[in-house]
Amino acid sequence: MELDLWWLLLFPAFFGLGWFAARIDMRTVLKQAKSIPDGFFQGLDALVEDKTDVAARSLAEVTRQQTSTPELQYTLGKLYRKRGENDKAIHLHQQMLETPDLNTEQRDIILFELAQDFHKAGLVDRAEEILLKLLDGHKGLLARQQLLNIYQQDRDWHKAISTAKELRSDAHSFQHEVAQFYCELAQRELYQSHISEARHHVAEAITANRKCVRASLIMGDIEFSAGQMEAAISAWQEIEKQNYEYLSMAAERLFDAYEQLDKPLEGIALLRGYQKTFPQLELTDLVYQKIATYEGEEKALEATREAVHARPNLHGIYRLIEAQMDILSPEGRLDAEVARALILKHAQRLSVHRCKCCNFRSRAFFWHCPACGEWESFTPNRSEAQ
Repeated sequence: MELDLWWLLLFPAFFGLGWFAARIDMRTVLKQAKSIPDGFFQGLDALVEDKTDVAARSLAEVTRQQTSTPELQYTLGKLYRKRGENDKAIHLHQQMLETPDLNTEQRDIILFELAQDFHKAGLVDRAEEILLKLLDGHKGLLARQQLLNIYQQDRDWHKAISTAKELRSDAHSFQHEVAQFYCELAQRELYQSHISEARHHVAEAITANRKCVRASLIMGDIEFSAGQMEAAISAWQEIEKQNYEYLSMAAERLFDAYEQLDKPLEGIALLRGYQKTFPQLELTDLVYQKIATYEGEEKALEATREAVHARPNLHGIYRLIEAQMDILSPEGRLDAEVARALILKHAQRLSVHRCKCCNFRSRAFFWHCPACGEWESFTPNRSEAQ
């Protein structure tokens, strides 16, 4: 009985202690809330309103009053960098490095921010110098990622390959990127007629990514330049297994190789086969031109009509109208010319390559998206439906 009475007495004591602790915490919170400068809330409101100039001024005033808040200084530095005020960001982070009693982690954070400032300001060498010192610290992963961006920007493909390999993980193998870096090296060597070096880099690209279409395209170019037409055709035909959408980029190369072998009709037959199997490929103009040259305008018109009926598109209809201009009456030819000009205008405006990652659109094709920096993300075939 005595034990039960003691327990009954303890319950009110526990509740009383809890109430007392809550009162202390609430007083602390209210005291801290009252100590936050008005400029902080003004800066926050300006950020919400997207008034970055007002936000930068307000937060700068707060950091002058609250010198012991590094998190706020990090935010201000990023804001300066976003606004293009790189000199202010650099000055702020350099001042922070002079703060006494910085621990290793804080110093690494500030150095990483400073490296980004230098990079944004175009001082790439100074950014690289800092990032290399951070590789073994708390910011090692982010430093390598930033270095990879720098090496791609500088087209230093050897360093980019080395850095990408160090960044490999289960989440991201970097096989597409490494293969593209080797392709960049191979393309450079091929332009300089260094055939053996180009072959070596293409082989490395295929080892990194067996489905690298660009490597097959370059290998075909290497064989073609060496006069090995059969080998060139074989290399370009590999694209069908890797990613058939890129066959349109190899189509004219394939025909040129067959033409060099004095087998133009075999080349036309191959292209028509691709056109029927993969109607989304941009082959209508090319097939029309080659058939018209070797088999006559009538067969070329027939092939174009078949392709347009299978997959209607503005460029195909433009070619279909153009192919029949000669058989129209003078009045009909005038009407057809108006329609053809209008179709061409809209086809040029609507038909674009598109990045599958960021939806950036361009009339030119890129292996490396200039907007988001992704590799192999551009659609090889233009389409009005994109």
